[in-house]
Amino acid sequence: MTAARPPADTADSPAAQVSFRGSALLERLETSLPGVCELRPNIFRDPRGFFLETYHQRRFAEIGIHDSFVQDNFSFSSKGTLRGLHYQVNHAQAKLCRVVGGEALDVAVDIRLGSPHFGKWTSVILSAKEQNQIYIPAGFAHGFLALTDDVQFLYKCSDFYYPDDERGILWNDSDLAIAWNIASPLVSEKDARLCRLKDVPGEFLPRYTAP
Repeated sequence: MTAARPPADTADSPAAQVSFRGSALLERLETSLPGVCELRPNIFRDPRGFFLETYHQRRFAEIGIHDSFVQDNFSFSSKGTLRGLHYQVNHAQAKLCRVVGGEALDVAVDIRLGSPHFGKWTSVILSAKEQNQIYIPAGFAHGFLALTDDVQFLYKCSDFYYPDDERGILWNDSDLAIAWNIASPLVSEKDARLCRLKDVPGEFLPRYTAP
């Protein structure tokens, strides 16, 4: 299994935009994993502060994100905390993630059996300054690393959380070789006990469906 290239966040990345009255409100940038994308909003700033749209169902649909999100989650993490890699099997969740305080390295891993990108990963740095987001379709494992103190992490899910359905992949699986760039992150006991992707029984992995 090989690591994907770094996130596609350069100016020549394929992008889609949603505009309003001639001003781009939302830009979609593709990553190395088809379906996983970075979203960059237009932030309206003035001496009072700033304003932006963080979610607009119709505008998101115009750039290819059609999920109905049913649950919002919030976590607070100290620097060096790593959460993941998590997913649900029977209630697979698409996720829309952003940071409202600090900075985090957000990682998605394709774990869909039969996928041409199985075992590959991509990442996006989410920051409160940029107010960017990452969209991760159902069928991917997800995790993030807090890069600064007091990271406030928000994400929407397309299905509810079911504790009995939750599964995970070990964060430092050597086959995945994710570039976390940290040797000893703060990891929960549960996450530290997760197994490598190659050791997960097939019935506990999602299946790839060709588009």
